[in-house]
Amino acid sequence: MAQFDVDLFVIGAGSGGVRASRIASEHGARVMIAEEYRVGGTCVIRGCVPKKLLVYASRFAYEFEEAAAFGWTIKGAKFDWPTLIANKDKEIGRLEAAYRATLGRNKVEIVESRVVIEDAHTLRILKTGARVRAEKILVATGGRPAMPEIPGVELAISSNEAFHLRKFPRRIMIVGGGYIGLEFAGLFAGLGAQVYLVHRGDELLRGFDDDVRHHVRVEMEQHGIHMILRHTVASVEKKGRALCARLSDGAAHEVDQVMFATGRIPNTAGIGLEAAGVAIDTRGAIAVDANSRTTVPSIFAIGDVTDRLQLTPVAIREGQAFADSEFGNKPWAVDHANVPTAVFSEPEIGVVGLTESEAKADGRDIDIYRTSFRPMKSTMSGRATTVLMKLVVDRETDRVLGVHIVGEAAAEMIQMVAIAVKMGAKKSDLDATVALHPSSAEELVTLRAKA
Repeated sequence: MAQFDVDLFVIGAGSGGVRASRIASEHGARVMIAEEYRVGGTCVIRGCVPKKLLVYASRFAYEFEEAAAFGWTIKGAKFDWPTLIANKDKEIGRLEAAYRATLGRNKVEIVESRVVIEDAHTLRILKTGARVRAEKILVATGGRPAMPEIPGVELAISSNEAFHLRKFPRRIMIVGGGYIGLEFAGLFAGLGAQVYLVHRGDELLRGFDDDVRHHVRVEMEQHGIHMILRHTVASVEKKGRALCARLSDGAAHEVDQVMFATGRIPNTAGIGLEAAGVAIDTRGAIAVDANSRTTVPSIFAIGDVTDRLQLTPVAIREGQAFADSEFGNKPWAVDHANVPTAVFSEPEIGVVGLTESEAKADGRDIDIYRTSFRPMKSTMSGRATTVLMKLVVDRETDRVLGVHIVGEAAAEMIQMVAIAVKMGAKKSDLDATVALHPSSAEELVTLRAKA
């Protein structure tokens, strides 16, 4: 091993890279990790964690609205954007410090610089020019927002900049009908902004169950979000202190901010992958096998940079599997089937397993169980919202193939029911489970009539 400076060099200190580094070190490996921005990666620094904090802030508006029916009088409630951002920044700083402390405790050396792969085992640290020889290299550089090539795009922001706006946008146009677009549309609307959501498709959330897509759109429209489907933004222009967003049909909208949430692309440019012989696809995603190995035997990749499933918990598991397999003599591979996921929109979405259309396309004979109801709290408050729950069941085996929930605490519910789906639970198993009353979740075990 004298020919190598370290056993493992990790590029990218996000959730997946940090997990891989820590576990590899626990297995006895000498580990070095490079990060050019902040330790914690997209999720912790400018992704799921700060996003969820802003979502929490936005939901107080609905709590205040409903409180009156329960005897509460709330006078003078007002929202202050700078306070929220300052407190968010403080929490993110705390989490970054915790990540750094974890790496330190595990004797992982942090290199605060961009690095370039020069060959199968050599990396160059750009800040110092030093070269490091590593037996194995792990690429965990994540993804970055995709921005369109249109006139005036430099006037717009992505989700990265949305977390650092100095002034709250009273009018905002959000472009994109996926996770990020819906989540930011909901949180800005909850905080009091007038929101326009522009999406090129006929419906939101491509890839989700059709009933979920329709239900969420209707609910968001009821919350005052103005949907503009089957359109794109053709240009953005400065108009005094405001912006003018011109759509593909020529219509113009004056807003304070335009935010693009049109997907993320693998962050692979300029790190030497091609020169080292690592195969990447046209989007820049690194090709890997089930064990996260690239076309170069000593170079591996995990997380969003592989474009398998762009979810932080998946990157973490991939990092764990890599470290256990390569340094712990405990080989295993991540199972990417039946991974639960949530959209922290308003209303919230939680899903696991197959959609109805996916099950049919797979040639399965299925039964659908579906219900839509007004949650107990809203029956008293008068708030116009409904919960959707749907089960996709294999008719021959009675196995639950998919569960789809839209409503308050959907993410919490789907995490629990995902265990049952992963274990191969049948509809009869749900039927045999005693309901917890009164709760929304009880509907999952009391559904009897087929849709």
